[in-house]
Amino acid sequence: MIRKTLILLFVLLISGLPGVVVAATATAQQSVYVVPITGPVEKGLNRYLDRAFGEAERAGASAIILELNTPGGTLDAALDISDLILDSPVPVYAYVRFSALSAGAYLALSSRALYMAPGSTIGAAEVRTLTGEEVEDEKLLSAWEAKMRAVAVQQGKDPQIAAAMVNREIAIEGVIREGNLLTLTDTEALDLGFTDGIFNTRSELLAELGLAGSEVRTVATSPAESLARYITHPAVATILIAIGLAALVIEVMTAGFGVAGTISILAFSLFFGGHIFAGLAGREVIFLFALGVILLMVEAFIPNFGIVGLSGLTAVVASVVLSAATTGQGVRMISVAIFLALLIILASFRFLKRTGLWSQIVLQYAETKDLGYVGPGDASHLVGMTGLTLTPLRPAGTAEIDGKRVDVVSEGGFVPQATEIKVVGTEGSRIVVRQV
Repeated sequence: MIRKTLILLFVLLISGLPGVVVAATATAQQSVYVVPITGPVEKGLNRYLDRAFGEAERAGASAIILELNTPGGTLDAALDISDLILDSPVPVYAYVRFSALSAGAYLALSSRALYMAPGSTIGAAEVRTLTGEEVEDEKLLSAWEAKMRAVAVQQGKDPQIAAAMVNREIAIEGVIREGNLLTLTDTEALDLGFTDGIFNTRSELLAELGLAGSEVRTVATSPAESLARYITHPAVATILIAIGLAALVIEVMTAGFGVAGTISILAFSLFFGGHIFAGLAGREVIFLFALGVILLMVEAFIPNFGIVGLSGLTAVVASVVLSAATTGQGVRMISVAIFLALLIILASFRFLKRTGLWSQIVLQYAETKDLGYVGPGDASHLVGMTGLTLTPLRPAGTAEIDGKRVDVVSEGGFVPQATEIKVVGTEGSRIVVRQV
């Protein structure tokens, strides 16, 4: 009996070994999360990266690879994303596939190591406004340069090279002359020790990191994240505000609710929805905006522009400014949007004049002689003339003056019929008479 039991246990052990080996292999397999960063660096990108990093952490990933191809973006967004990279418990490595300019260079240096693909570039991190003009704020420039130096030192790179990407006044012998911003190609960066290596493919990079054979998972942006990134771009956001304001004004000036109102609601819904999803605004901005619109519509029924209209305009402007990444950016956006809205309104009115919708804005009917309308005549020439009442005046009645039958009003009280009267004044078509 004991012998049979031992044989049975041996058979069960042998049959279970493959499952144990498979389980052990699955447990030992490493995973790498690839997170592409393409297009501008803006606030909407932060939400996507936060989700991707969270997925990598929960899955116990061995590394996160940021594949960069960006022309740069806003400073506040770059600073927030840099904090996300530095705080990640999963090692983050930057792989510049095409370009990492401006804010992209800062993100590449914020990673644990910086790698580049052949033909890629990094640098040109000068601070500029939305319109592309250079920023002359010494405080801001100094802070940004210090940030670039700090992440370069943390990664073991030359901080002076990082500073030359920000400040065109820095000159490095044999690298960059004063007056030019520094941008490095992959080979230049390798010669200067500013990159940790050049790799043609992702597989080569993974082999360098000791992660060859790892399961690679690429985290794509969701449709909502892609839309939020697009909408929160300052240029797109400004256009949406302009369209929303112009459509709102046109809707208020036309009778009933129509296409303009629908366009206005859609434009503002996209603007505020995208900014709320990206974490730039809360529901309070929607309440503030709705309050502003209500106050402006109330003002539309008041003859003069008063405190109600000013309060509504202030609420609308405040809601837009609070939704922007920074106060300065919000002020610039609303200023440009108002100008664009005026142009849209003028262009729309010129178009509406050619359609039947113009009659809903401007009264087209005119009472002309061609339509049989005869306006009241001017009776001022009768002043001083005398006549005879044809009916009693109580105080209105009829009299004959200058051989014509006219309606008159007595200056005083009752005037009998067949009494001589004199015209003492006229008020439009009203003839005032006095008994002689």
